[in-house]
Amino acid sequence: MALETKDVPRLELEAIIGFNGHVISGLKVYPDREHLVYPLGSTVIVKRITDGKQEFLHGHTNNVSCLSVSRSGLYVASGQVNFMAFKAMVIIWDFAQRSVHAQLLLHKAKVEALAFSPNDKYLVSLGGQDDGSIVVWNIETKQAICGSPASAHSTGHCLTLQYSNTNDNVFVSAGSGTLRVWELDVANRKIRPTDCQTGKLKRTVKCVEITDDDQFIYCGTTSGDIMKINLKTKLLCDCGPVKTKYSLGVNVLRILKSGDLLVGSGCGIFTLCSRNNFKTLKTCKLEKGVTSIALRGEDQQIFVGTEASQMYSITFRDLKAELISTGHSCAVNDVVIPFGTSELFATCSGEDIRLWHIDKPKELLRITVPNMTCNSLDLMADGHSIISAWNDGIIRVFAPESGRLMISINNAHRMGVTAIAGTRDSKRMVSGGGDGQVCVWRLLPQGHQLLETMKQHKATVACIKIKSDDKECVTASSGACIIWDLVRFVSLQTVIANTLFRTVCYHPEEYQIITSGTNRKVAYWDVFDGSTIRELEASQSGAINDMHISQDGKHFVTGGDDKLVKVWDYMEGAVTHVGIAHGGIITSVRICSNNRTLISTSADGAILRWRFPHPPSS
Repeated sequence: MALETKDVPRLELEAIIGFNGHVISGLKVYPDREHLVYPLGSTVIVKRITDGKQEFLHGHTNNVSCLSVSRSGLYVASGQVNFMAFKAMVIIWDFAQRSVHAQLLLHKAKVEALAFSPNDKYLVSLGGQDDGSIVVWNIETKQAICGSPASAHSTGHCLTLQYSNTNDNVFVSAGSGTLRVWELDVANRKIRPTDCQTGKLKRTVKCVEITDDDQFIYCGTTSGDIMKINLKTKLLCDCGPVKTKYSLGVNVLRILKSGDLLVGSGCGIFTLCSRNNFKTLKTCKLEKGVTSIALRGEDQQIFVGTEASQMYSITFRDLKAELISTGHSCAVNDVVIPFGTSELFATCSGEDIRLWHIDKPKELLRITVPNMTCNSLDLMADGHSIISAWNDGIIRVFAPESGRLMISINNAHRMGVTAIAGTRDSKRMVSGGGDGQVCVWRLLPQGHQLLETMKQHKATVACIKIKSDDKECVTASSGACIIWDLVRFVSLQTVIANTLFRTVCYHPEEYQIITSGTNRKVAYWDVFDGSTIRELEASQSGAINDMHISQDGKHFVTGGDDKLVKVWDYMEGAVTHVGIAHGGIITSVRICSNNRTLISTSADGAILRWRFPHPPSS
């Protein structure tokens, strides 16, 4: 990747929509109480609470898996996942400079958890299941002091860490059947564990909190109860609640100054419970499991993150939740920007279709079809409907303002609808399916009419683009792209290559098409005779999944398995700019019609907004 992008100018990232809600305690309030810090993909986002302004910490090569903020606010630490047999990086960030203070490489495959010592002397890191070690780092010298296996052989994997609040030499680790208090001996470069005694109680601990005076440890478990351990004696004091355990386990805990506990459970229940008997004092229900609780002052505000990639602001007084940020929690399959506008765009991911405002990355509409997957969508040029392709073989047409289902075409394709596109006159649409068929439909005021089914592809139709006069379209599939006559419903031309075509685009002048796919090449083809004009080596690793050409035809953009957004000069066939920020495989890319904004989406649910580097000449 470095060889390919080393000397190419970087795209300017303007905004990121989303938040990785699967990172336990991944949402943090910075000590100045003015910023939120959270991960998405390979990026750590710093967001100002008052106006939503974002800054980005880039440095990881794969998804960020854990996050910690030092008590003084000098440092932020983040760990990542990596491929098996490769080392996973820990980065310590100098927060004031928004720069890398240290890059630490020892753990294999994944960094599970991180914790700063109370006086910012040390950082302790925990490796994932394939690593299983704890390492203590000196922050000033950027060197490892010592390490040790996290768990005894007779116990399970370690899952979490927490540092003492008063002692730089004491921290706690916990996980499946393991709960240990560690003492750091800097002089002898050793850490020595003492196992806590929980008697017959065998639990898998997901989260640990220590009281300010270091007297007690509270442990949230997968069984849905909370264990209270005396830190001095290492003995179990209490375990509760006895009658009503938290469904799907306790994911995250926070201790208030009063000693009472804030509890986030795997079923989305967020509660305030008593320190004495774990009795519920107040409660509220959120969408999906709670994974983060961050306090902005003791009585100001609580920020809560969930597995659905939602962020909530909750008031202390009545635990009333307000949704402040939304994002996709699984792969974004498609993105579309309405023709002729640059204010809105739509995405589909899993069972959701969402409509967003481009300038203020805000969700305007959400359409949900439970337990189904939306593979592709398009916004009709007249602005009156959203057409969508679903894995249950149904084409669904929705109203863009209310989200109301207007038309449902059952059994449109036998093996699911995989691609869809609307004509410029908004009267017809073309769909492709897993069965390789291409269908042309007329939209009527009270329904629909199947005009023709065209059968020539042998495999799933991956992409459909319609010519501006609505008389032709091109479809991409494995081994072939076919140009169809939409008046006579016959094939006009077939281009063949030894690749699984993922995407195809008409050049705005429509005398050429460009294609790309699993062979990592971008190919230019003549529309009239199907001959190859040129081929570009577009990626050193992985398929090109999507492509889009600017309206003036001078540039196009690609995104794929290498997680890079590349802007190309169409005539030169050279990369002009590269965007590096995605932590997941890039699934779709679009350029706004005004040539000012570029949207890219990825398999980790991220939506990134970039400044397009070639604005229209005025």
